[in-house]
Amino acid sequence: MTGFYLCLMRHAKSSWSDGSLSDHQRPLNKRGQEAATLIGEVLSVRGYAPDVIWSSDSTRTRETAMRLIRSIPGAQTINYDSRFYHASAHQVISLCDETPFPDTNLMLLGHNPGWTDLFQLMSNKPYDFPTAACAVFRGEDLPKTEWLRPEHWDLVDFLLPRTLA
Repeated sequence: MTGFYLCLMRHAKSSWSDGSLSDHQRPLNKRGQEAATLIGEVLSVRGYAPDVIWSSDSTRTRETAMRLIRSIPGAQTINYDSRFYHASAHQVISLCDETPFPDTNLMLLGHNPGWTDLFQLMSNKPYDFPTAACAVFRGEDLPKTEWLRPEHWDLVDFLLPRTLA
């Protein structure tokens, strides 16, 4: 297989206005809602739009995913996985090892610190991964197993809402 995009995205900015909610229940704030929509639009325009999103099941990642797919033409599939919630980079890699690459553009959507660590591992760039950041990698001739390894992917774009608006 050749020519797939892998988007690694951290959830958009969450709200801290309701102190009674658990971390898992926190929704997006207005800035986060706008950022998620903007990232979806840019991914679509640049030809990187995911067909499948594998996401944490937290409220803020669910809302981020829904805003993304509403701004991307065509049908997308979202698979929520509670194991992505605050997963480390190595846990994400292990979880991805359980499933063959879906032969389509894929997004992994989750939380820090795991997503910063995964980005740094995949890109070899020492950069913090802020909310709504989206790194786009291109993979060629991917193996069916152990496909989420740095040697299979090249960083081709890095999207930050504050630089796109």
